[in-house]
Amino acid sequence: MTKPRVLDAVPLGRLAHPASNPEIVNWLQQQVDSGIPVIIPEIADYELRRSLVLEGLTRSITRLDKLESVLIYLPLTTAAMRQAAELWAEARRCWRPTADARALDGDVILAAQALAVGGCVATENVGHLSLFVEARDWRSTDKPA
Repeated sequence: MTKPRVLDAVPLGRLAHPASNPEIVNWLQQQVDSGIPVIIPEIADYELRRSLVLEGLTRSITRLDKLESVLIYLPLTTAAMRQAAELWAEARRCWRPTADARALDGDVILAAQALAVGGCVATENVGHLSLFVEARDWRSTDKPA
């Protein structure tokens, strides 16, 4: 069975941008046509949405809202946040932190959400995320994981 694609904030932002990006639109359509679930995790929504709100990019916010009505939206859960805390601590014990010790570290939260659904993160930040979960550049996730 093909793993669901869990979107990181950068590819999600490309999809929400009002100027259509044919490369990512075609990628998304290919996933959907192949029956591969595409998931918007709440942490990626938060990371993207806060920037859009700050910059007043209402057209992108509207597109993001529409994507969430078409794709699968994955809310944060207590279990995912506890898993993220474990991942965060393990990274520090192994001297491989992905963010400042005082930072929330969205990467570990995203990884925990992906682990919860057995997904592969579609990202442009493979390095940090692959420490915790299967992660691929979204342009290379067109084939089954």
